[in-house]
Amino acid sequence: MQEVVPINATNGTPQHTRVADALRAENPSVRLQAALAAGSSADPGFLEPLVERCATEPDFFVRDMLSWALTRLPPEVALPRIRRELDSEHVQARSQALHTLSKIGDRSAWPWITRDSLHDADDEVARTAWRVAVALVPEDEKKDLAAELVTQLGRGDRGVRLSLSRALVDLGHATEAVLTGAAEHPDPAVAAHARATAWLRHHPEAGRDEAMRIVVLGPEQAAAVDAAASGGAGIPDAGEPGETARC
Repeated sequence: MQEVVPINATNGTPQHTRVADALRAENPSVRLQAALAAGSSADPGFLEPLVERCATEPDFFVRDMLSWALTRLPPEVALPRIRRELDSEHVQARSQALHTLSKIGDRSAWPWITRDSLHDADDEVARTAWRVAVALVPEDEKKDLAAELVTQLGRGDRGVRLSLSRALVDLGHATEAVLTGAAEHPDPAVAAHARATAWLRHHPEAGRDEAMRIVVLGPEQAAAVDAAASGGAGIPDAGEPGETARC
């Protein structure tokens, strides 16, 4: 039997308590309904249970609804509470707080995207921080942000590397000098990632699959593979991701 937690019942229980209870229900559909109800009412009284649930919610769609509900609250109410989550010891709390900041889009939150966030040990938190930083950074601080992000070149798996490349590409001309320097880095993984990111800057029309291939192989090896394939020659061994083809 499907679990049902009343959201709008008038049984004498305060609505805040009913919604908070529903956000902890076993059934994700009930939790989704509760987050929707909280967002639809835009009542600041729901701030605390929404933020708390963000740190533990296992369902992607419910988490996204929780963030949406937080965007419906007045920024002056929601932002200070979300900021506290950026220093949480819980990975998901940090990641979801950053994601919510990206949805709110308030540039006053830019100073909260710290070096610690950009270098977070958890890849998902760092990826989210890169995206939020690019969205909120003032024009006159883009070069400093690019210099910070370029230190992460070569990090993580192919998805992480593509996220970093996309963030650097979205910073535009501010990345040109730092990518040129990083292309000469003694670590071949960093150098290849820098060259792949520079290639993506000049090929903004590249689809995700092509961009992923360039980031994984590097532009030179990708071109060699294409040339070999079109000429009928054997395709060079690209190795496993993270090994010889790592960038």
